[in-house]
Amino acid sequence: MDALPSNDFLRAMPKVELHVHIEGSIRPETVLKLAERHGFALPAQSVEGLQDWYTFRDFEHFVEVYVLVSRCVRTPEDIELVFREFLQGQREQNILHTEATYTACTIEKYAGIPFDEQLDALSRARAWGEKELGVSLGVILDIVRGDTIDRAAQVLEWTKQGLGCGVVALGLAGREYDGTKQYAPVLEEARRQGVPLIAHAGETCGAQTVWDVLECGAVRVGHGVRCFEDPALVAYLAETQIHLEVCPTSNVCLGVFPSFEEHPLRQMVEEGLNVSVNSDDPPMFSTSLTEEWAKSASQYSWGKSTVKKLTMNAVDAALTDGSRRDVLECAVNEFFEA
Repeated sequence: MDALPSNDFLRAMPKVELHVHIEGSIRPETVLKLAERHGFALPAQSVEGLQDWYTFRDFEHFVEVYVLVSRCVRTPEDIELVFREFLQGQREQNILHTEATYTACTIEKYAGIPFDEQLDALSRARAWGEKELGVSLGVILDIVRGDTIDRAAQVLEWTKQGLGCGVVALGLAGREYDGTKQYAPVLEEARRQGVPLIAHAGETCGAQTVWDVLECGAVRVGHGVRCFEDPALVAYLAETQIHLEVCPTSNVCLGVFPSFEEHPLRQMVEEGLNVSVNSDDPPMFSTSLTEEWAKSASQYSWGKSTVKKLTMNAVDAALTDGSRRDVLECAVNEFFEA
């Protein structure tokens, strides 16, 4: 019988995370410190108050909170602090490699920090994380649905500027009901220039949004959990093995599914879809990647072989170079063999 992993096992396990947002990962204490430093008023003045504020009514409320938290970041030093603390948190969970979404256009919009200064700050933090903590980070710069196509084109230019300096892909996030196809010219240009696209879809809207981002060239899909609304899509995902970054607690907190028990992650695994487990915006959903693994393994009775398979899915789907991927594969194999 495949042994069920203990929580201690899951805590110590080498991990890779592919779907997590930098601004959504800012520690509550740091949110308060930055807000006070810059005289920015928040609806809460304590960690407990922030946690209450993070009880989301719907996706619109989540977006409202997310933007207000992002607006607390006002200087390049703030950016470096946020990235460093994020990497420390990943190291504490033995997350050896992360590909995190960062919304540079929101920071530029509200704080006026030019992208080259943002890139310098995150590069300093990345270098520190690799040298001092032994963790690697790839950054996904996302287009926010609802922004103009000119703004989307600017994010693509920033992404190209950052390739080789820690940026690994162009993202597409925000309100799915604001559409995807209006950005097709920019996304097609990204594909033409060899810039990978990683797009949120199939979360707050149905299966068609997944088809839309796939048609625009997405190499990975953030969420994709509503794929079962279209059997043809499920068959296509199983055949092509397009990777789906699944965030169960986030989906429950935002009302995509009524409970963890009713989340389709188990079915996705059983039907052979290529999925990984992720935390999305951990402090906003009172979770962590370690906690996502513990809840999933317990709820779905996953043995160690399934846990290893899904961990390797994340390793294989990561947009990192071959030598780093070899290191990650070796770490996972050695841990499970031991």
